[in-house]
Amino acid sequence: MSLESLVRRDLLKASAAGLLTTVAVPWFHSLSRAAARAPAKKHKACILLWMDGGPSQAHTFDPKPGGEYTAVQTAVPGVRVTDCLPKMADAMKDVALLRGMTTTEGDHYRAKYLLHTGYSRVGGFEHPALGCIASAEIGSDTSEMPNFVTIDAGFDKGNGGRLYRSVPTYLGVKHAPLAVSDPNKGVENLTAADSDFDEQLELLRRAERRFATELPAAPVQAKQTALERAVTLMRSERAKAFDLDKEPLKTRDAYGSHKFGRACLMARRLVEAGTTFVEIFHRGWDDHEGAGKRIKTRCEWMDPAMATLITDLKDRGLLDSTLVVWMGEFGRSPVKGDGHYARAWTTLLAGGGVKGGRVVGKTDEKDKNPGGTVVERPITAPDFFATICKTLGVDGSKEVTAPGDRPMRLVDKSGKPVDELFA
Repeated sequence: MSLESLVRRDLLKASAAGLLTTVAVPWFHSLSRAAARAPAKKHKACILLWMDGGPSQAHTFDPKPGGEYTAVQTAVPGVRVTDCLPKMADAMKDVALLRGMTTTEGDHYRAKYLLHTGYSRVGGFEHPALGCIASAEIGSDTSEMPNFVTIDAGFDKGNGGRLYRSVPTYLGVKHAPLAVSDPNKGVENLTAADSDFDEQLELLRRAERRFATELPAAPVQAKQTALERAVTLMRSERAKAFDLDKEPLKTRDAYGSHKFGRACLMARRLVEAGTTFVEIFHRGWDDHEGAGKRIKTRCEWMDPAMATLITDLKDRGLLDSTLVVWMGEFGRSPVKGDGHYARAWTTLLAGGGVKGGRVVGKTDEKDKNPGGTVVERPITAPDFFATICKTLGVDGSKEVTAPGDRPMRLVDKSGKPVDELFA
């Protein structure tokens, strides 16, 4: 086989693994293999469960009298959720509900941008996404695992507008995520190296080094770094975290066979292996025909997967250091859940040092439009972002130099953490 064929084959192999897709996504630095082999320290981590399109609060975690679903008592006295979430009701002592979420952004993409970055989008200026911030601020430069991974959990209908893709912008391309397109397949072609592979790799490296010598540009150096990190992951025992078949059947069954459940299991395995931030996204929650027609079916796979994720992390001693977040870009209109609704909606937090069994914020219970207005403790997008950063140990007041030598805070100065979650 010719050198050209070998180079092409191995580049394609790495590319299929999601590691060399473009020069713009080298999610790593050079690293110390000795440090990576050492016992992993307990690190702060976050698993974001993103329900793309906007889940209905009235049909999930903020039920109201006269709603389509029955409100049931949870493990926390006085806190109720809908009857399609029985397992989450049992797990409520480890969960905090933010029922006072409120923004003014009802457009899908702009709201996704706002809730991923903490800033409104103005013109063509891009702010870094939360996962990229976590990678930059609390991620490891020496781990064999990527600091930030996104997992596509599929969709049950094609709506909700354009999907937001996390970008690091001025934080640097090394903080972009590794994308897993299907949790059932993991990172494809991520096979262990052998002697034949080593020989081919050396030929590839020579070709790359020669090219870098002739063209010493930053993108070329980034590509070389990507190649080295791809090989490191291929050789790492920790790469098994992407292989769900390594998990006992009983555990796999508890999470469920739906892509969302499989993604939650992968997220737990990744955090356990050293990944800092995992985002799971499921599309299709833009329920203009009414949320009641679809959410009960979704809860059949969402409820056990979420509850199992929380209890599994707890049983493994990881919940105190791992924040689990459930949310979308806004909620749905009160009662029927058939329209975009940003004025009053709900997010969920568990673990990471957050006090469980708490409800912060309250919506009204008016006869004609219950749940339409936040009447206690409104929480803005910057407040929410500041809360997540505080939980993860990120200094939200830190300034990073953006294009044009412009100092940008990681969190908008208007954002104040929800301190009730920590007292």
